[in-house]
Order: sequence, then structure tokens, then C-alpha cells
Amino acid sequence: MGRTKDEKLAYFAKLKDLIETYPSIFIVNVDNVGSNQMHQIRQALRGKGQILMGKNTMVRRAIRLILQDNPSFERFLPHVKGNVGFVFTSGDLKEVRELILANKVAAPAKAGAYAPNDVFVPPGNTGMEPGKTSFFQALNIPTKIARGTIEIVSEIHLVVAGSRVGSSEATLLNMLNISPFTYGMKIIQIFDQGQLFGESVLDIEESALLESFMSGVKTIAAISLALNYPTLPSVVHSLVNSYKNLLAVALATDITFEGAEKAKAYLENPEAFAVAAAPAAAAASADAPKAEEKKEEEAEESDDDMGFGLFD
Repeated sequence: MGRTKDEKLAYFAKLKDLIETYPSIFIVNVDNVGSNQMHQIRQALRGKGQILMGKNTMVRRAIRLILQDNPSFERFLPHVKGNVGFVFTSGDLKEVRELILANKVAAPAKAGAYAPNDVFVPPGNTGMEPGKTSFFQALNIPTKIARGTIEIVSEIHLVVAGSRVGSSEATLLNMLNISPFTYGMKIIQIFDQGQLFGESVLDIEESALLESFMSGVKTIAAISLALNYPTLPSVVHSLVNSYKNLLAVALATDITFEGAEKAKAYLENPEAFAVAAAPAAAAASADAPKAEEKKEEEAEESDDDMGFGLFD
């Protein structure tokens, strides 16, 4: 039964309010997520974000109504397909992502379903009677009879990730009581302040971002200096280079200024600077042996005591 007009208007109003309230949206896939699991995820996100579900046609229609005020949501529309939901948040994106992905439920393999991950069957005793050996042979699984039961000889790669689970594979996994898959919300895209990006972006460390940024700044500065075109990253270098040129001119001529006077004084009488620097160097060299002698004395005292006090 379809929603009434009032329900649709209320849904549109709620979606608009969430969009205006929260700066970030996780677009999530909710395939194989049951109502109880969804309830648990809502509880985990309480105070951190809100989940909104709805038919894709209604979501698209609601988004189109707000495009005039929020044109950046146009890039949001292509991802509103399939069994999707939305998590609105103003919290730390990494923390919210962990809460979304943490709630997973183990599930048995179903024939015809796509495998979200590789499935391996470990070696060992199955506890099955020898009459079912032909079933294992049909799946090319090496077995042997041990103590009246079937034993799998070696580990088997039974199902490849992304492929459909066959009926025989599903039956075998259920017979062995193996639930190889886990289901939960999967993050499709993250919409943050008008930009769409994958969740892998959240794994980039701040140090890597800073390194990349500084590399770009250095490149811009180098190009600007080569073209003699001033930009913000190159201004500091231009000022330093200009100061060096002024200093060189002052040293080669009678022109002087405060910064050049010390350099001229050094060039006119370098011996005076050498004499002034000598006492400081001598004091530093004299302090070094004293520090070494003090360490040696402390080591000798420690050895003499042998770890015991005078009255021990």
C-alpha cells in the first residue's frame, strides 16, 4: 500500500530538515540487513547520527525539491539506487564509520547468492558417514575415511568472492555448520559539505595529507620563482633572494644598511671575530672532560657498593 500525501509531505520535510541540520551523509547499502540488526545499529548511532530509509523514488523527488537551495546534491542522485539508506551525522566521520561497520551478523550460505568474500573449508573430520563420500567427490574435495567418518584431507577454496554460491556448495557448508558470510551496512559513498568521496579517503593519515600539501606548495614556489611570477608560496623565497642581492651589492660598494654592517665588519677584521669565538669554544671543550670524569666516578662508586648499603 502506497503512502498517503500527508506521509510523503512529512517524509520530504524530515529529509530536508536532516540535510539542513547535518553536514555529512553516509550513503549505505542495507542488503541482507534485518530489522533487528537495523535496530541495533540505530542504538549504536544514538547521539552520533540518524538513519533515514525510504523508497528511492521518494528520495530522488525530495532531493530534486531542494536542488535550488542546495545544487551540490545533484551529484548525490546517481547513488540513490538499489537497497540504500542514509546516515546523517555531524560527528567525526572515522568514528561514525566504525559504528556503522561494527555491527555484523554471521549468516549461512544461500544457493544463488553472491559471495561477499572467499570461503575456505578447513581440513579435518566432518563427522559424516562414509555413504556421503560421493557428495565430496562431486565437489572435487579430497577425503579419506578415518574411524568410520569422512575426513577432509586439505583446505579447499570452495567459493570465490563475487561469484554465485552453488546449491552443492551451500548444502555442504550447511552440513558442516559453517556460516561463512557476515552481513551489515556497507558504505557506498560519503557526502560531506558538498563533496562525494569513498570511505577509503578516511584511511589517509594527516601526516600524508600534510606531506602531499607541502609537496604542492614547494612545486608552486619553484615554478613561480622560475617564471618570476609572484605567488603566496614564493613570496618568502623572493624576499630572501632580494635580501641576498642587496647584501651582495652593499658588500661590493660603499652602500650600507643595518643588516650589511655586521657582514662588512667581519670581512674587514675576521681575526676579531675569531678571538671572540675562541673563549666560548674553549669553555665548551673544557666542560666535556669534566662531565666524562663525573660519569666515571659515579660508575666506580656504584661498582664499589656492589648494590649494598653501608650497614647491610
